[in-house]
Amino acid sequence: MQVGPSPHGGGPIPSLAPREVEYLERLAGGQTVQEIARAWHYEESGARSIGERLRKKLGAKTNTQAVFVAVQMRILDPTRRHGDHAGFAAHRYRGEEPCEACREGERAYRRGLRAARKTGSRINIRP
Repeated sequence: MQVGPSPHGGGPIPSLAPREVEYLERLAGGQTVQEIARAWHYEESGARSIGERLRKKLGAKTNTQAVFVAVQMRILDPTRRHGDHAGFAAHRYRGEEPCEACREGERAYRRGLRAARKTGSRINIRP
């Protein structure tokens, strides 16, 4: 199913399922297919099939090209952060339910705050 014209004039924008968009976001965030499968509690073959379907919809040959095309089509916002405290806050600000990557990033951020308070040290939110 195709929806609306492409913002770069190359034809209609493909309609993507929420899981496919999350797959793109995770790829853009640097996760591998194996890490995505593990995070979703999928078999690796299941995550790969989502990637194959997604690449076909976007006309991409590789995952990297799929992310690039998604940014060009404005399916992904390159300035939007995911998987950390800022991504979690951005979801909340937009009135959205945070994705699992951002929830985990928020948990890591809060663990860092608690650990810093206990030790009196500086906050380190990087995993």
